Amino acid sequence: MIPFPAQGHVKPMMALSHRLIEFGINITFVNTEFIQARVMAASREDDHDHGQINFVAIPDGLPIDDDRNDLGRQCDSILSVMPACLEELIGKINQSGDDEITYVIADESMAWALEVAEKMRIRQAAFFPAAAALLAAIMNIPDLIEAGTIDANGFPTKEEKKIHPSPTMNTSLFAWLFIGDKATQQTMFKYIHNCSQSLRVAHHIICNSFDDIERPTFDLSPQILPIGPLHGRSDGNFWPQDSSCLTWLDQQPTSSVIYIAFGSFTVFNPHQFQELAHGLELCGRPFLWVVRSDPTDGSTPPYPDGFVERVADRGLVVGWSPQQNVLAHPSVACFITHCGWNSTMEGLVNGVPMLCWPYFADQFLNQVYISDVWRVGLRMDPDGDGIVSRGEIKKKVEDLLGDGGVKARALEIKEMAQKSISEDGTSSKVFNDFVQVIKG
Repeated sequence: MIPFPAQGHVKPMMALSHRLIEFGINITFVNTEFIQARVMAASREDDHDHGQINFVAIPDGLPIDDDRNDLGRQCDSILSVMPACLEELIGKINQSGDDEITYVIADESMAWALEVAEKMRIRQAAFFPAAAALLAAIMNIPDLIEAGTIDANGFPTKEEKKIHPSPTMNTSLFAWLFIGDKATQQTMFKYIHNCSQSLRVAHHIICNSFDDIERPTFDLSPQILPIGPLHGRSDGNFWPQDSSCLTWLDQQPTSSVIYIAFGSFTVFNPHQFQELAHGLELCGRPFLWVVRSDPTDGSTPPYPDGFVERVADRGLVVGWSPQQNVLAHPSVACFITHCGWNSTMEGLVNGVPMLCWPYFADQFLNQVYISDVWRVGLRMDPDGDGIVSRGEIKKKVEDLLGDGGVKARALEIKEMAQKSISEDGTSSKVFNDFVQVIKG
């Protein structure tokens, strides 16, 4: 298993690993050395056992103290260093007389690994941990360039409301357009384009989605196989989980708590952070807020004066939460989310209405799904300065919780999600067939 080195990629691949272990498949999980150190440190603090997964690590080519939030630089380094390291690693394992590597599953964002597997005559598949609509668009990049929809650097040359074969996708939603400045966007497009070309050698392409929520895309792209939602054991955290919040939730009334979490990448400026705090205070409801510490120095942004004392009786702030358990808790009323795909799926699986606050990459596409297609949530509207005000937060929470239709649709999709992974479900059938392919 070869995930892209980011929290939103490692976690679903860990969930996939645990599912495969249930079928008697042995897993070797390849992290970068930097990510491996973080996962192991967090799991030591959580006193967490990763079960039967064999972890190995290879370098990403960057110095240990380098800024890995510079995605363009990181991707350049990955491409130049990791393919040779992976080939060497597999060669060593296969000569050692231990369990031989007979199958490779690579994150689509590490699709160069499929070419390494091909070269070594090892069967392989690509795994996409986000929306099938985005994957279909990525696979279609050469046609988009040829049609003049985007230029050779990935920038749209004309506005198109529907991008074949993804009816949800339009030219304003390409993930690379929401990553850093223009130069980084161009670097990321080149990396994504490179991965899409490597994808041509994939024997199979599996995706953490399910038929009912993206049927038009699956109909038009039958080579993308839905195996989601990957739900269940959730490992591979980069921060230790604070499970004490579950005891706190037990003490709150049913459907009363606002849960706020923005994933592993989102960074707020101090003004926006303070507006969010004021907004939560204005709501007057119990809230559970995940405020991630800065990985470099452990700091968090400053709260408004007196805020912590004023909300002490109804608000809880934690550094990282066991999110699947939180969203499954009957006390949770709604989820203010960055719309990362894992969070989106966890919201759907638990029937929790969502308030969308996307930050980067594919999160703007996921917002369209949540608010416009599935209609299980609402958008936060920033003001002219790009700030979501405290008044907007209060208004949207009240609008969302006052709309019975949103909750009803959320419960409908929850049922669809559970059905898809039940014994006769569409995703279960695809997954079982895939397991047989691996066992070959």
